Amino acid sequence: MIKQMTKYSFVVFHEDTPAFLETLKSLGLMDITRSSKPATDDSRKLFDQIQRYSVALKELKGAKKEASGENLINSPEGNADEIVSRCHSLANECRQIKTELVALEDEYRAALPWGAFGSDTISRLKSLGLTPCFVSLPVKKFDESLKEKYALEIISQTQDKINLVILLSAGERLKGKFKTVDPPKESADSLQRRIAEKESLLNQKKAELEALVPGIEAVENRIESLKADAEVLLAKESSVKAAENTIDTLTGFAPAENAAVIAAALDNTSDGVYWTAEDAKVEDNPPIALKNNWYTRMFAVLTDMYGRPAYNEFDPTPYISVFFMLFFAMCMGDAGYGILLIIIALLLRKAKGASKFAPLVLTLGIATFVVGFLLHTFFGIDISQVSWIPEGAKKFMITGKIAGYDAQMVLALAIGVLHICVAMTVKAIYAVRKNGFANSLGTIGWTLLIVGGVIIGAIALGMNLDKSLVKIIVIVLGIVSAIGIFLLNDIHRNPLKNIGSGLWETYNTVTGLLGDVLSYIRLYALGLAGGMLGAAFNQLGGMLLPEGGGFSVMWIFFIIIVVFGHVLNLAMCCLGAFVHPLRLNFLEFFKNSGYEGSGKTYKPLTNK
Repeated sequence: MIKQMTKYSFVVFHEDTPAFLETLKSLGLMDITRSSKPATDDSRKLFDQIQRYSVALKELKGAKKEASGENLINSPEGNADEIVSRCHSLANECRQIKTELVALEDEYRAALPWGAFGSDTISRLKSLGLTPCFVSLPVKKFDESLKEKYALEIISQTQDKINLVILLSAGERLKGKFKTVDPPKESADSLQRRIAEKESLLNQKKAELEALVPGIEAVENRIESLKADAEVLLAKESSVKAAENTIDTLTGFAPAENAAVIAAALDNTSDGVYWTAEDAKVEDNPPIALKNNWYTRMFAVLTDMYGRPAYNEFDPTPYISVFFMLFFAMCMGDAGYGILLIIIALLLRKAKGASKFAPLVLTLGIATFVVGFLLHTFFGIDISQVSWIPEGAKKFMITGKIAGYDAQMVLALAIGVLHICVAMTVKAIYAVRKNGFANSLGTIGWTLLIVGGVIIGAIALGMNLDKSLVKIIVIVLGIVSAIGIFLLNDIHRNPLKNIGSGLWETYNTVTGLLGDVLSYIRLYALGLAGGMLGAAFNQLGGMLLPEGGGFSVMWIFFIIIVVFGHVLNLAMCCLGAFVHPLRLNFLEFFKNSGYEGSGKTYKPLTNK
């Protein structure tokens, strides 16, 4: 249900606006209308600060994964600002050290073939009148006679290359084709020591960063505070200036049920605030707050995934709460998986950050267990054929065929027809509320024809009515519906245009409804596929068991295959059971109910 909203208009002296917005912030009920304006210096600085804190928080969470207990115990105390400043400083130092380490390691790999040779050694040789030449030769081109021609020393050798140094006296030159390389600027040993020093320094900085991990909560709280300040600032900057920038006029919305509380709070504000209140209208485009009970509230997140209703639309959450749960259970189609979902829900209740989803998972698990039992599947086993299920319970299971088709497939199509009929009925009701009865005759005509036809057909089959009576009812229903569809679909338009529009809508409706109804076969197909895959894993595991029973090591492999198979199947079934029911609600139901979901979410100024 969409809450009725009250529109508030405020006139505030410019200097009193910040204090007034803080009052609204502490009240936590007023959604101030914001406008799309270029960011000012103040808002830009605030957003930059939020970004700076968010980056620091990411660094701290990364450090938390590697933090040792000693670092946490010896962590320094400090407020959020100090923690963030220190975090950025340490993170920058770590990045700088890592960059230097990469460069040193490259130098080390280049210097490693030359051992202790570095700039100092080369300088000493040159002072003695010797010029070292660094030569790298393929092994097959090295000639032992070179040792007789030059003073050389083989520094290192690999399978393919020989690295050697030839010492030339003053005026002496190398004869022959030698590939000389640039001498190392620093010896490998010296570089190795420097790398060790940098790694030690890096570990020290990481330890200092890890010591800031306990400040994560303080940084998170500070980010929330900054975001709340940003809401206030945006509300202030979106105000309309008047009287030479000395007066601010603002617009806000709050649920009508809180009118008394808000009025009392506003009456206690300073004399610099003047305000009025009136019922919000569709033209005001108020934010949407939904009022649901404990059950439907769990499914509001699904409505928000598509979009909240406009102020003159209906809240689809109650319908989603029933049909999504039913569709999910049919797509899962296994009572055993329902038990697993119930267990998962109980575990989620103790999981920090995920406990809010526990009631929804529990509800879906219970529905899956009940529907899975009716569809007679338990961990891939057809329980309608086992002896340990009482015969009285088997009577409730959906088995056999209807008109030559599986009863479960017929049930899926029947539920699809019901879903579409509910959508069309909702569309007709809200069309009358929105546009009036006279302007909704076309929609009413289609609802009478399709929903009325389905109801009459169901009654005729269930009560075995006389065929002539049914024929008369259908003819009357068809005539009344046709008048609305073809002649009165727009009472302000030429009847000939109405007929043409009715014919076009008839084509679209007939072809669209056929495809919509067939879409619900997926409820049967997904449940069947999950059950067959579960049975296949049971069969694969059973093939390993020894004949005649008895203990065998093959029982271990049987358990591994069955457990792994059903865990994998559960994951795939949950994915399909979430996506496809969501599609049936978002496409088939919303299309036939006329739901658009163009509303904006109610977000009051708050301290959180």
